[in-house]
Amino acid sequence: MRKTTLVAASAAVLALTLTACSGTAGTAQPAAAGSQSQTDGGSKGLASPFTDAIQLASASKQGTEKSKSAKFTMEGAAGGQSMTATGAMAFDGANTTFSMTSTAAGQTTEMRMVDKVMYIKLPAEEQKQMGTDKAWAKISADGTDPVSQALGGALSQSAEQSDPGKMLDQISKTGRILSSDQTELNGEQVNHYKVELDVAKAVDQFTGQVPAAARDKLTEMLKGKDIKIPAELWLNKDNLPVQVTMDQGPMMQALGAPAGDAKFTMKYTDWGTQVDVTAPPADQVVDLGELMKKAGR
Repeated sequence: MRKTTLVAASAAVLALTLTACSGTAGTAQPAAAGSQSQTDGGSKGLASPFTDAIQLASASKQGTEKSKSAKFTMEGAAGGQSMTATGAMAFDGANTTFSMTSTAAGQTTEMRMVDKVMYIKLPAEEQKQMGTDKAWAKISADGTDPVSQALGGALSQSAEQSDPGKMLDQISKTGRILSSDQTELNGEQVNHYKVELDVAKAVDQFTGQVPAAARDKLTEMLKGKDIKIPAELWLNKDNLPVQVTMDQGPMMQALGAPAGDAKFTMKYTDWGTQVDVTAPPADQVVDLGELMKKAGR
């Protein structure tokens, strides 16, 4: 397998994680009664913006937990590489499923996550190069081969962390609202928030998707550093995210990466839509670890 397909798959799923703040879930406290006053009719039922990050996260998380699924688009750049993706997700913690088509590192890749297994579609040229007639390669979260052990858990956890509820938990634990206003986005009245995440408040939240072998080192590198991550959220009248942007540049630079863009925009539509993701036919699937071992990679 050419590295580009695996890089594209990993980069796209990682981008989903970054826009969701990549954190282990915290606990948002219930929004206090009367914490959000009603606006006049000019906002078409849109309530006043929250002023407290915990209340914001709690109210929005209630909506995402009820809706459980959405379609999405993502675009961003990191390390000089741009990436885009479109797809649909059903949010269910460790059992989150999604289908996604992404373009990263110059490669377009189709992916599915089902039952904690990531399936990556192989272009015909790569099938030929790798000596297989199988159209799909799989990486299992609990696989024992070196590839699955290196990437499986991280990809699976990244998919779980892409649940917007995790991002909202992150805001409740490490964020503060810098400003808010009401505006129109794609013809819809929304509350717009600018927030700031303080890495020092919960370093472990920002290393949750990292393989265990590297987690301690990254935690040590981040400890004691004053890192603030800017983000923006646009929430509709049901407090559901319709757009999220995040700039991970400050944290990437703190980890020694060259200065540059690490910004991502995630757009959500069709909350509550039916999302059915199925695994490819078994006779069209090959284990990625076995495939690479056979090819001597």
